[in-house]
Amino acid sequence: MNGTDPVSGYQAYDQAPGPGRPERNQDTARRIGLATCTIADIAAGLLGLWIVLYLLDANQANPFVEFVHGMADWLSGWAQDIFTMDTEGLRVVLNYGLPAVIYLLIGHGIAARLNRA
Repeated sequence: MNGTDPVSGYQAYDQAPGPGRPERNQDTARRIGLATCTIADIAAGLLGLWIVLYLLDANQANPFVEFVHGMADWLSGWAQDIFTMDTEGLRVVLNYGLPAVIYLLIGHGIAARLNRA
């Protein structure tokens, strides 16, 4: 062997990593941060959409409204009935709004942390 890489495209173990390696790791962290942020935004958006549909008294038999309600119930299942008010509208806003805010805070916090790394 003459010190070259035996298989083209693979780095030999005794060589230092090539230039651009930290940039690739940083790009990967940013992409993961963006995906995390997007997922949190979608979750919060569905919860917010359900709150708006409920407050506007949307037709509960509509397939789209049923889908949004089902997703909102699934996303906020851990927070259901934290608040038990007599006013139904306020109860829905708080029980679905709290998970939306928490998803936004956690998702954007994770994304910010990944972007700083």
